[in-house]
Amino acid sequence: MNPLDLIAAAEASGVADLIRENDNLFPLIESVHVLAISLVVGSILAVDLRLLGFSWTGRAASSVANGILPMTWIAFFLAASTGTLLFISHAAKYLANTYFDAKLSLIALAGINMLVFQFIGARDQARWDTRARPPLKARAAGGISIALWVAIVACGRWIGFTMEVG
Repeated sequence: MNPLDLIAAAEASGVADLIRENDNLFPLIESVHVLAISLVVGSILAVDLRLLGFSWTGRAASSVANGILPMTWIAFFLAASTGTLLFISHAAKYLANTYFDAKLSLIALAGINMLVFQFIGARDQARWDTRARPPLKARAAGGISIALWVAIVACGRWIGFTMEVG
């Protein structure tokens, strides 16, 4: 079975029907999705601002990240789960929406940015961890991350303005 067949089967599922047919379920799931995304973006912003040297400069960057990122991952899992439920309720329409495609692509780029930072930029973090102003590679990762997450939120919002799900 190819991915499009799996997506079509998900859209035809009883869960997707329930979400589509219940007047309250889609807005409820969407509200939880927006709250979860808010937690993801807000917590990532806090870490990125530390990487840029704009906040919590008296704390080690690793301490800030270690204190915040566990909650970020929980919120991301909740956002991805609710996003999947929203997606299956109108999969064909989402797949035809340019902003949806852009949002997923930008999320992938944010993940790549994070991985590059973790495996390359943070290898020598012990040397700069407590500096108020981290090195350029850390600041670049933080700045790129902020730009990507702002774009992700903007695309997510534009999905609602450009797609009819009725």
